[in-house]
Amino acid sequence: MDTGTVAFLLPLSGLLAGVVLGFTARRNFFCTLSALEQYWYANNSTGVRTWVFAATIAAIFTQILVVFGLFEPASSFYLTTSFGWLGAIVGGLCFGFGMALIGTCGFGALVRLGGGSLKSLMAVLVLGITALSATRGLLALGRVNFFDPVSLDLSFATSQSIPDIASALVGADLKIVVTVILIAIPLFWVFRDRQYRKNYQAMFTAVIIGAVIAFGWFVTTQFAASSFDPVQVESASFVTPVGELILQFSAFTGAGPDYGIGMVVGTILGAAIAANSADDVRWEACDDARELSRHIAGAAMMGFGGVLALGCTIGQGVSAASLLAVSVPVSMLSIIFGARLGLAWLLEGSIVSAFRR
Repeated sequence: MDTGTVAFLLPLSGLLAGVVLGFTARRNFFCTLSALEQYWYANNSTGVRTWVFAATIAAIFTQILVVFGLFEPASSFYLTTSFGWLGAIVGGLCFGFGMALIGTCGFGALVRLGGGSLKSLMAVLVLGITALSATRGLLALGRVNFFDPVSLDLSFATSQSIPDIASALVGADLKIVVTVILIAIPLFWVFRDRQYRKNYQAMFTAVIIGAVIAFGWFVTTQFAASSFDPVQVESASFVTPVGELILQFSAFTGAGPDYGIGMVVGTILGAAIAANSADDVRWEACDDARELSRHIAGAAMMGFGGVLALGCTIGQGVSAASLLAVSVPVSMLSIIFGARLGLAWLLEGSIVSAFRR
């Protein structure tokens, strides 16, 4: 496939996938922080179950692609043999706390932006600029010198995949068994709840989101295999691609937009379509300087933390989860704990409150 065709179709594919993702999330109120807040403060697990189900569906569809030779997991940067555990922990804590300060994650900010939230526009800009600095600028110096060297060498397992690690440790091929277990456990937990089994809208939301993640792996693999130029095999993530979009908008880099950038734009567009069709467009800004400062600080924490942790609640929580990467439990537990600390500080007046229950 010639360069011009790939340069057009690759971001277009991301754009279309983002439209579906943004529309679905906006129409069905899919938000990780809201799900956690409902779980902790209202004893409502519907949102958390939908998020876990989406990650599980993504894993099922992705593993089907692997079985049929349509996707090679080793081509993803989530499965390199070097696991930066310190970055996953510190980055996850930063991202989670920042998420609480803003009231949503990077993906959620894009969805809110599609509905007219100007304070989300501020958050997206700060997140993107901070992520760009953490990958290419001044903040990258700290990341490269202090966080990247602290890593776990998993070359004995050939990747960060939990099935690969288990097989290497035991000395037998347990990939199929471990994969089935890792998919069956969350499915069992999701459908233990009788009420959730009747919530077809939530389940449909999870299926669509999971399918979009698998679509990303599939389509970028096809472009990587047929293009004369290097193409990054990726799926949904909303930290680094936001920074890359800002860079593409402000300077000529010699390279065109990729799948991730197309998905960022598509998510905003899809959310805008959903908001407009539901007559739910609301132009809103920060109420005061305190709320503005909270959004700026939270977005900066998410931008830096998301780069350290190699993803966000979607990038690690769904995309990397679909690959059964060992980084997922470490990063996501850190993000969840960081969010719990942030919510305790905002809603209960003290971080200490997070440890009381």
